[in-house]
Amino acid sequence: MFDVIIIGAGVCGASIARRLSRYKLDILLLEKENDVSMGASKANSAIVHGGYAESGKELRGRLCYPGRISFEKLNEELNFGFLANGSLVLAFDENDMKMLDVLYQMGKENGLDDIEIIGQEKLREIEENVSDDAIGALYCKGAGVCSPYEYVIALVENAMDNGLKLKLNSEVVGIEKEEDVFKVKTDKGESFEGRFVINATGLNGAKVSSMITQTDFDIHPRSGEYLIMQKGTGSRIKQVLFQTPSPKSKGILVTRTYHNNILIGPDAIDEEEIDLGTHTERLEEIYKLAQKSVKEDVLNLKEFIRSFTGLRPASSTGDFIIENTKTNGFINVVGIQSPGVTSSPAIAEMVEDILVDIGLSLEDDPSYNPYRKPIIEYKDLEDFNKVKDKVDLPLGDPERLVCRCEQVSEKTIRDALNRGIELTSFDAVKRRTRCGMGFCQGAFCRNRVLEVMEDEYGHPIENKKFDSENSGISRINKKDINELIKEIENK
Repeated sequence: MFDVIIIGAGVCGASIARRLSRYKLDILLLEKENDVSMGASKANSAIVHGGYAESGKELRGRLCYPGRISFEKLNEELNFGFLANGSLVLAFDENDMKMLDVLYQMGKENGLDDIEIIGQEKLREIEENVSDDAIGALYCKGAGVCSPYEYVIALVENAMDNGLKLKLNSEVVGIEKEEDVFKVKTDKGESFEGRFVINATGLNGAKVSSMITQTDFDIHPRSGEYLIMQKGTGSRIKQVLFQTPSPKSKGILVTRTYHNNILIGPDAIDEEEIDLGTHTERLEEIYKLAQKSVKEDVLNLKEFIRSFTGLRPASSTGDFIIENTKTNGFINVVGIQSPGVTSSPAIAEMVEDILVDIGLSLEDDPSYNPYRKPIIEYKDLEDFNKVKDKVDLPLGDPERLVCRCEQVSEKTIRDALNRGIELTSFDAVKRRTRCGMGFCQGAFCRNRVLEVMEDEYGHPIENKKFDSENSGISRINKKDINELIKEIENK
């Protein structure tokens, strides 16, 4: 029997698993997909938020800043990629300036000591490519960017090194409780017993909750679409650039990613059904709004490489739901939309406190190791003419460049394949190594990656398609964007 069963291997489930792995506990992490970080934790703005955008009257307002200030230490231990490059909420008129005052006051009430409202002179001093129309900004020095899927992967890898058991492709279909023991059943016909169960299932939060306890909330998808520009473009922007927020969203942002792409988006549309596709009219509007934040030559649609949609699990309460339920020992951690990634360390601590309050005894594990070596680290691309000969090295040579766009070596891929989680798709390797994230989006390297996987694992890889091909997701691609460019130029 397990001490704790966690359902859902997104950022919350992974953070809780890693937090609890420091104790002498038997922990099981169940995930219905073929990898970790496959939902909202994978597709989002990748921002480590300052902690000023939500009121301290809300749980998400109280947890954001404590979570944010944990990221530097977490990255030192886990090496997932975090850059505290700061954020700016831009004001373009007096109404925007009034909103900055509101955000500033909320930030101060939430405990922030690194925010200030700045005028045009300082704004242009710290962000030279900001729009000439911006008249001021709320500056938060400690905000930043991370690689969210690498963060989740790092959390799970480290937790597994410390004893966590992970089961992928295991969708929970039923939960029962007999006396003080939960029985969690999966679609594979397996049943697992545990003393405590944590529901961290994102968009499925209400569905899973209703399997075992009274559930008085709904979770619905709120979609946001994004555009990514090619690597190197991120150097044009130093900070995360926000526009003033709306009730649904923190506003259209323009930011560099941790790996130095430009990312713009998202919009915010409440959906009745899950739709992970992207749409020309929405992306065109996002691009138009994003241009407001920066100088004319910063954004260029000709540098577009990919679009994607993130789905926030928005709760009917409008806030995070983190609580022991009426079925004692079953804990909901749901409705975790923005700033969920940022808040995740604090969410894990809160869940630990709840577990202790309801009877879980914690004893430190003296063998606990908080450290994890990186698979990749940030790097600028080398001159391809200097490394192109490595592309044609034979299979088995660790220096062979399998992916030429991102210059990923065979050694790096084999390292990713031996981290405790068996990878069963090209996209799983992509998220760990950046193979396929460059200009050609995997057209060159997909078969080369699959070749290395089959050689390393010693068996055929059944799933040879991109994840989007398997799911039938329709995304706007470079061909579609080129058509859009022609339309814009002809207007």
